[in-house]
Amino acid sequence: MSASRAGFSWAFLVLDEHPYGRAMLQELLAGGFQPDLCIVERSSIAEVEREKFLVRMAGFPIAPPFEALAAGLRCEVVPNHNHERCAELLRGLAPDLIVLGGTRILKPHVFAPARHGALNSHPGLLPEVRGSASVAWAIERDEHVGCTCHFIEAGIDTGPIVGRREIAVHRGDSYEKLCHATVALSAELMRGALEAFRDGTLVATPQGAGAPAHKNMPDDQVEGVKRKLAEGRYAHFVD
Repeated sequence: MSASRAGFSWAFLVLDEHPYGRAMLQELLAGGFQPDLCIVERSSIAEVEREKFLVRMAGFPIAPPFEALAAGLRCEVVPNHNHERCAELLRGLAPDLIVLGGTRILKPHVFAPARHGALNSHPGLLPEVRGSASVAWAIERDEHVGCTCHFIEAGIDTGPIVGRREIAVHRGDSYEKLCHATVALSAELMRGALEAFRDGTLVATPQGAGAPAHKNMPDDQVEGVKRKLAEGRYAHFVD
């Protein structure tokens, strides 16, 4: 992209009180990016996903509640981001961008109204670590830990990449610390992407073939990941 888009419009999609989305909105607001519309999914899926992240980040600080962060913003609640009401709201706004702050897998009719696409920040390095529980799978499979900001498409975590950064893993780092670090870095990468979009310097690079998307990791397997870290058996410690 080459043209500056100082006054671009964007919509923020988030699961209700998801700590990932709260951290991202806090970072974007701090950068001067205020969404024209927040669409909040309030559902059993939102509750499950929120609790997953709270467990993964246990013992580390969480961003303020969404209600406090979004005070004064236009917010709409839907039962499912794939519901027609969500698509209707987005068609009405016709935003330049849609920004995902933690959602279920979206169907194309939802993100189609965005003139320049929808951006997601994934708590894993793409294309190597797609899908759920990215930190756990990275450690399990001896991949590097990190985050990727990318445009979304019909596939899971397969769209063009606009930002990617590794997280240094030190001996003694806990699983919870690394999960917390990916939440913070995902927000930073999204802020950088919006700054680049605003300035007309955003570059999107197609992904390689990579790996299939992972499903959520069972609890007993996560415990094995924690032991692997604690016992120093992970392949990519920086010290």
